[in-house]
Amino acid sequence: MIKIENIQVVGLEPAIRGMRNPMNSWDKSDSDYRIVLSKKCDACGRYMLPDDDSCDGCEINDMQFNFEGYTIGPNDRDLMLRLARQGPVHGKYRRMIVVYVDITAPLYWWKQFDTYQVGTVKNSCSTMHKIHAKEFTLEDFSSEYLICWGDVEKEVLVAMKGVLDALNFARNKYLETKDERYWYQMIQLLPNSYNQKRTVMLNYEVLANIYQYRWNHKLDEWREFCVWIDSLPYSDIIACSSYGEDRE
Repeated sequence: MIKIENIQVVGLEPAIRGMRNPMNSWDKSDSDYRIVLSKKCDACGRYMLPDDDSCDGCEINDMQFNFEGYTIGPNDRDLMLRLARQGPVHGKYRRMIVVYVDITAPLYWWKQFDTYQVGTVKNSCSTMHKIHAKEFTLEDFSSEYLICWGDVEKEVLVAMKGVLDALNFARNKYLETKDERYWYQMIQLLPNSYNQKRTVMLNYEVLANIYQYRWNHKLDEWREFCVWIDSLPYSDIIACSSYGEDRE
């Protein structure tokens, strides 16, 4: 399970201005703020680019763009694509296009996401300080694959209920006594399927690296994340590879 919301994309204008510095080609730039991007999908409420006829992001959870209203012209779009296809050195303008987003995902996914340290900043909901703030329920965990194993369905549900009961017992004892031994029970019993929310700052270069290596990952969360990347404004400058070919 992964939930992606509160998306904000900033920095297109300075990124393009800087992209044209090496060749002093600012006079060829054809991007500006002439259009305010306010078109919405009737089905999910997601903001779309003016030339979008339909929304392909309805399967993503409650997405909305807070977009800066900057429209890239065909000249700049062509240069951005050509530089991006030559790799991260020539396409370094992508590092200046910043994305802010709230992501709720299980700890096992965050462990993999945490390999992307350069160019990312994360503020997470704290298990250290707030693990005892509410009663544990099944909805706090990514469990969509736990209950469809045929003959072992009952055993799996019993095992998960046992974990929840143990967590809630430790929580109640900690609230009663403030004894840190019970706090440690919660920390050490907490499954990897526990969903944690983080506010993340990324950039288009980091997203290009993620997209290249994760779009066909065995975890649903990564594939859904790459679908979300595809839905970002001008995502073709992310999805194009350093070898000059877009992913089919």
